[in-house]
Amino acid sequence: MSVDPPPGGFAGPVKRSITIAGHETSITLEPLFWQALEEASRLRGLPLSALVAEIDALRIDAKNPPNLASALRAWALADARRVVSQDENYSQ
Repeated sequence: MSVDPPPGGFAGPVKRSITIAGHETSITLEPLFWQALEEASRLRGLPLSALVAEIDALRIDAKNPPNLASALRAWALADARRVVSQDENYSQ
């Protein structure tokens, strides 16, 4: 069994400015996470800023809220796992 690098290889974090809840903030994520969030927003018919705002609202309501970048990474991974699980259930 071998391990492969992610598509596009390994890349360091990229900082982007985004407006959520009426204020601009900077978020630093690896390109793979930005791509996952962009795809999730596209599939939901939302602007990226709207998806980030929804995730931010969920994060704020959490018992011990993480920082926004951590919440976005966790959400993106969980969303990808949901998609894989749905695909597996659909193909059975």
